[in-house]
Amino acid sequence: MIETRTRGVVEMSAAMAISGTIGLFVVMSKQPLATVVFWRCAFGAVTLLLICAAFGFLRPGLITGRQFALAALGGVAIVANWLFLFAAYPLASIAIATAVYNTQPFMLVALGIVVIKERPSIAKLAWLVLAFAGMLAIVEAHPESGGEAGNYTLGIVFALTAAFLYALAAIVAKALNGVPPHLIALIQVAVGIVMLAPWADVAALPGTAIDWLWLVAIGVVHTGVMYSLLYGAIQKLPTSLTGALSFIYPIVAILVDRLAFDHHLAFMQWLGIAAILLAAAGSTLGWRIGAGTAAEGAA
Repeated sequence: MIETRTRGVVEMSAAMAISGTIGLFVVMSKQPLATVVFWRCAFGAVTLLLICAAFGFLRPGLITGRQFALAALGGVAIVANWLFLFAAYPLASIAIATAVYNTQPFMLVALGIVVIKERPSIAKLAWLVLAFAGMLAIVEAHPESGGEAGNYTLGIVFALTAAFLYALAAIVAKALNGVPPHLIALIQVAVGIVMLAPWADVAALPGTAIDWLWLVAIGVVHTGVMYSLLYGAIQKLPTSLTGALSFIYPIVAILVDRLAFDHHLAFMQWLGIAAILLAAAGSTLGWRIGAGTAAEGAA
């Protein structure tokens, strides 16, 4: 049992560390946005197809027609989420875009209220207020880490849109219990290939091996391998621990932004990031305001 838990921690940590570096690979690929996401889907589809075949997830009867349609709908949201998030990187910086993207838990709260009529606790509403205050701090901060103020704000809007789309995909995924998650991911990237084929400039292929390496890594490592590690970890770890380890992702992204691109954040931006990550941790891990921590699985 301890060995299984340790393996899960290693898998989750590796998955989140890989996720934290994707901004570097997207920026360094120097490809148009639709092209980057198209190749992510294409190389990711090949990787996930091999993984699904190895695990026996391609046999008939594992997914119904309705479930396939829901997975495809989630794929539209996931692929659009990638487009908006990647578009936010050059506008607001990798660090800021990733921090704002971590408002996903609160998007889920909002969708839960609207779609499935959930009633959030007072604690979750309090964390939502703190995250909103963090957002205001980031928006009002001087855009030292991005470009012009207008572009910086647009980058934040794109990151928020990406977070909303991710939360929408998560709501759809709740209806896919029992379907192997690797198969869901395969369907989603296959949908992405069809979505982006008309817009991706696949005729203008990268000219060097290094250019190809960035794109292959995004598809194989950041999609196929990362999804496999993530889903393997989720099966082995309690929700509270996967939630805690998920914060490796924004920390790595902030470090990558600083080390690779020498982006310096203003004090108010650091304050806003800290508020958002604290609120996301409190909401995800079920912390009660003034009452310690809550039971596992409160997210």
